[in-house]
Amino acid sequence: MTRIDASSLLQMRATILQQNSALQKASAGSNALDGLGVGVAGSDAGAVPPSGKADFGAAIKDAIGQVNDLQAKSATDAEAFDRGETNDIAAVMLSREKASVGFQATLQVRNKLLAAYKDIMSMPV
Repeated sequence: MTRIDASSLLQMRATILQQNSALQKASAGSNALDGLGVGVAGSDAGAVPPSGKADFGAAIKDAIGQVNDLQAKSATDAEAFDRGETNDIAAVMLSREKASVGFQATLQVRNKLLAAYKDIMSMPV
């Protein structure tokens, strides 16, 4: 195992802080998932099918698939680090944070959908 000195530790810390800052700036934009490869931006999920109607189910399925891919990549990166195949802890941590942000966003969308469903169901007809 390689020895870690103080300068390399400070360099890794600076890299992580820079990436954290970039993530915070990205989340301050109109879509917190832009640039992370999560969400519907840049995918076919936001496209309108030829029938002229947006397919909400396909959009949700695509978004969940992207989050699943991020989580799988995160697990693969962590296992590679554990085996000693890579020493880039910053990349592993960034991968984990991307997966975490994607999962949390998916969870919030689910919560909003459930709240909307409950509101609709409680409306008098």
